[in-house]
Amino acid sequence: MSLGVILLIHNALDRVEQVARHWATHGVPVVIHADSRMPNSRYQMLIKGLSDLENIRFSARHKCEWGTWGLVAASQSAAEVMLQEFPSVRHVYLASGSCLPLRPVEELVQYLAERPNTDFIESATLADVPWTIGGLDHERFTLRFPFSWKRNRRLFDLCVDFQRRFRMHRQMPDGLIPHMGSQWWCLTRQTLTAILQDPRRGIYERFFRQVWIPDESYFQTLVRLYSRDIQSRSLTLSKFDFQGKPHIFYDDHLQLLRRSDCFVARKIWPYADRLYNAFLTPQPDALNRTEPNPGKIDRIFAKAVERRTQGRTGLYMQSRFPNPDWENGFTASEYSMFEGFSELFEDFESWLGRLTGARVHGHLFAPERVNYEGGVKVINGALSDSAALRDRNPRAFLTNMIWNTRGERQCFQVGPADHIQEVEWDIAKDPNAQICVITGAWAVPLFRSNLDFSEIRRTAAELQRRESRHLDVLRSPYAKARIHIWSLAEFVEAPMEPLQAIIGEIGQTDKRRLTEAPKMVNLTGFAQFLQNLKNQGMHPYLTGDFPNTLEEREKPRKPRKPYLVK
Repeated sequence: MSLGVILLIHNALDRVEQVARHWATHGVPVVIHADSRMPNSRYQMLIKGLSDLENIRFSARHKCEWGTWGLVAASQSAAEVMLQEFPSVRHVYLASGSCLPLRPVEELVQYLAERPNTDFIESATLADVPWTIGGLDHERFTLRFPFSWKRNRRLFDLCVDFQRRFRMHRQMPDGLIPHMGSQWWCLTRQTLTAILQDPRRGIYERFFRQVWIPDESYFQTLVRLYSRDIQSRSLTLSKFDFQGKPHIFYDDHLQLLRRSDCFVARKIWPYADRLYNAFLTPQPDALNRTEPNPGKIDRIFAKAVERRTQGRTGLYMQSRFPNPDWENGFTASEYSMFEGFSELFEDFESWLGRLTGARVHGHLFAPERVNYEGGVKVINGALSDSAALRDRNPRAFLTNMIWNTRGERQCFQVGPADHIQEVEWDIAKDPNAQICVITGAWAVPLFRSNLDFSEIRRTAAELQRRESRHLDVLRSPYAKARIHIWSLAEFVEAPMEPLQAIIGEIGQTDKRRLTEAPKMVNLTGFAQFLQNLKNQGMHPYLTGDFPNTLEEREKPRKPRKPYLVK
């Protein structure tokens, strides 16, 4: 047999025995290396369970920990046993206990027999490696890493910082050019023998023992010294997420794995009975002689990474919730926020809903309750009108409301007295938001109230202070919403033009000019009310130059001369 398989194992021994037996019964010699941290009783049970097969061997055990030299030592020991015990082996395939053959063994044997001098190992220079994660590219070769990154993270970081501070630097031995790649390779006997019997092996080992993650660089670097023909790719399908963690294949990945046409895949969930039964069961006429092509499923993995990192627009998920600004859009669809309109117009909400077909709410962030359209207590997504629940997480309240009502335009009112401070920045930076503000409109309800003027003055000063701070947010260069701001005086002077623009932006189907306007409240005496506030030392500057505007409106207009058409 021209193929031999090395299995590096540490758990799921029932699956290890099943896969090893599959290889061995198809005439492929297997050498198993078991992590020395595995209990000896379990190790002896595995040996006993495979004792009926003559072409299975076990190598000396080493402590295998991620990112340390033990994984290289385990591969070396198993490879030495393979080369010594099975002289007919021409290719040695390194796999793990979680690897699963996807195609008939005969296909892999024939594939390698047609390429007797080819080494299949991912081996790329540092400049060509885009997948390293963790900030250590060249430094993994120039610094020393005596501490485990997983067990002693603090000592690991302190050691790296110490070497950086004192500019400690190591040189590659004998001018080696460092290469990196996947741990899982398939090397020819000639190349593997040259690496293991190199007279400078001790020098190389002393260097790579303190390289970070040497199992991804030791064979990948040394193979360049001896191989006559390198295919810089792994025959094992192994996919990683954006954090550098391997994807785990489950039962529902069966068709995906078949489409890849790869010979071996990792990492298989040990309880994926459907996968093990499907790929380890002999299938007549299953040979397809196709070239392994994991690229055919790369698009699916790229889509999975995109969904995990970005999610669906406007929907929060566990992987993005703790990370600020990771959301793929703050909200799921477009919506409108109006400030001052319900104070200036008596029937603005019903008028807007009738004209646009949108769902128009009252003040969603009012202090006493959430004022949904029609005064309902619960809307889509079981969102109640409780102000206490809303104020516990206003951001989640708004995003949930927009998500649960997506497909239907939502409009709502706010004012300076509302509890919107925690979410105003999010709305201002949301491209889905349309924000229309009539500044100083808070003065209209005060004008129509029967409060003592001292109370009116105090309330007006507080509302103007809040609205001024809110306007600073809306006018920030970081704001991305579609924002329109008018002073009260400016809006009252010519209300139809801004109303037409608002309706057009929402997407009214009827593009004709508005002929119906909402009913404006009676503002007789309002100019004197503002003057009284000024006389009391409170200047309502956000309302605009209201008295002058009224005077201009009361002046008789001169008749226009008709245009002469020649």
